[in-house]
Amino acid sequence: MNIPNALTIMRILLIPVLVVVFYTPFQHHLLVGAGIFTVAAVTDWLDGYLARRLGQMTKFGAFLDPVADKLMVAVALVLLVERHDTILLTLAACVIIGREIVVSALREWMAELGQRTSVAVSYVGKVKTAFQMIAIIGLLAIDPVRDESWLLALCYLMLYAAAVLTLWSMIIYLRAAAEVMKGQDKGHSP
Repeated sequence: MNIPNALTIMRILLIPVLVVVFYTPFQHHLLVGAGIFTVAAVTDWLDGYLARRLGQMTKFGAFLDPVADKLMVAVALVLLVERHDTILLTLAACVIIGREIVVSALREWMAELGQRTSVAVSYVGKVKTAFQMIAIIGLLAIDPVRDESWLLALCYLMLYAAAVLTLWSMIIYLRAAAEVMKGQDKGHSP
């Protein structure tokens, strides 16, 4: 197995570890949970970088990498929804998770049409991911009951910004897919 795929599998294996740490009340468990998520976020970037740099891109990795990313983010958001118990955080989590489902389905559909590159990751998607990862790390590290600091407010703000960018990037993907579909329809009209 190549290094990028091993990092992706490690990221998936960290998910149950994150859940156990999240619910186990030992001293500094919040920081450990945030650290686990940070390791996952860094390996997300690292496995893609290494795959390109070492020429180890595989079909298995191309499939599994985005799945691992979405699983880790979705699980972390579900955990945070429970801990923070606020409607705004819940709405942001629903938007982010819902968008991931829509865009994943869209990419699969476009791949079947041979147009996968039409819905490739955009710059907005990359910025959204950065905001989202930083916000989740901060929200995992902060206990909202004990620490209502400016840092908690900043993390909420970053998550809301990620949710807005999530919708924006979804619209970009849907527009690109609509253009492809128009072209497909014109090419198949009688």
